[in-house]
Amino acid sequence: MLNSSHANLPSLSVVIPCLNEEDNLKSIALRTLQAFIKYEIKGELIIINDGSSDNTGVVALELSRQHSSVRVIEHNKPHGIGASFWDGVHAAKNDFVVLLPGDGEIEPEDALVYYHLTTDVDIVVPFIHNVEVRSIWRRVISSIYRFIINMSFGTNLNYTNGTVIYNRAILDGITLKSKGFLYQAELLINLIRAGYLYAETPHFLMPRNAGETKALTFKSFLQVVNSYLVLMWEVHAARRMGRPGIISSSQSVTYRRQMAWREHQK
Repeated sequence: MLNSSHANLPSLSVVIPCLNEEDNLKSIALRTLQAFIKYEIKGELIIINDGSSDNTGVVALELSRQHSSVRVIEHNKPHGIGASFWDGVHAAKNDFVVLLPGDGEIEPEDALVYYHLTTDVDIVVPFIHNVEVRSIWRRVISSIYRFIINMSFGTNLNYTNGTVIYNRAILDGITLKSKGFLYQAELLINLIRAGYLYAETPHFLMPRNAGETKALTFKSFLQVVNSYLVLMWEVHAARRMGRPGIISSSQSVTYRRQMAWREHQK
């Protein structure tokens, strides 16, 4: 029987995109299932094998055979983390959805420790508390990226590439241009502009158990630059047309009430 504090928690779909993560996938999947039990979350696990050339697909299928709450989506070639996320969203059956990297850098128990906030907000946005576990180079790149995003779009987010938990219903009708690593920032900017409530929470990053990060590649860099320019154009064009710019979480309830009143007056 659920504790009263957890009895009304919404259900959750966890999307795990994997590109050559055969050495990490099983551990991260099992730890996610354990986190469901610990926090008494009704959850499902959607593994996206994003065109892996190793045995990631074999590991994923074995997990789905052993656990009824695990499903697998296969890509015949790499589509990117953004495309994998959306495939997971479209396949998700539960109330909220979150992407959890298949590399094991994010501990599932830590990623879901603030899941109870989903009863009050639409989005839970984590930021890295122990940044020292990353290389200086990675930290510099992340700081520059965060500065550019916040300055360009008027946000004040600590981090945009973490395990963000979304109310699945608010993702309906969202169309994104980015299929790479900028997809999360683009999505958050669109949703914050729309007035949805969010909360920022700290989490801890774990060192990789195996393999190398796919974030800092020349291809991913070009994808980010292209998506950034497109997003800049769309957001600032929207402002010129009189649509809302970036608004803070504290303003979002008032904004939504104003929009509802305007719709009622039409």
